[in-house]
Amino acid sequence: MAKGKNDELGDAEQLDPQPQKKGNGPLLKWIIILSVVLVLVIGGGGAGYYFFMKTPAKKVVVQAPPVIGTVYPMEPFIINLQDNQGERYLKLIMQLEISDPLGVKELDMLKPRMRDNILDLLSAKTYKELMDVGGKQRLREEILMRLNSIVSTAKISKVYFTEFVVQ
Repeated sequence: MAKGKNDELGDAEQLDPQPQKKGNGPLLKWIIILSVVLVLVIGGGGAGYYFFMKTPAKKVVVQAPPVIGTVYPMEPFIINLQDNQGERYLKLIMQLEISDPLGVKELDMLKPRMRDNILDLLSAKTYKELMDVGGKQRLREEILMRLNSIVSTAKISKVYFTEFVVQ
């Protein structure tokens, strides 16, 4: 029996069932390794940015509008300050903030006593005591303390100066 070319190739294929590929093995291995490293670097950078560089979310706090009590207006005060020869006078208009709206009746009844107490306090002040911001704040606190010692049900929470003129 004569063997042909096809039989010779058939025997060679049977002896080496896996054909050899030239040069593609190491190149493919490096491409896969580099792509995995690249994915890890990009993923790590993104995670680092997210956890370390991201500014924390600001919480929006909705505040209720401030509660303003009932405002009780006082009549103007015009007094001479305790300075050299009484040359300076003070014109002061203020309003009182009270905690209880029902206290307006009590303040109306005590108005002469409150005005007298405030006039005594103001007439003892000098120009220097009243002209700086701290002096005005101290005056507010003194008025608040004096008036709260007079009233019983309606506590005064703030004193507002709506006009303050020294001449």
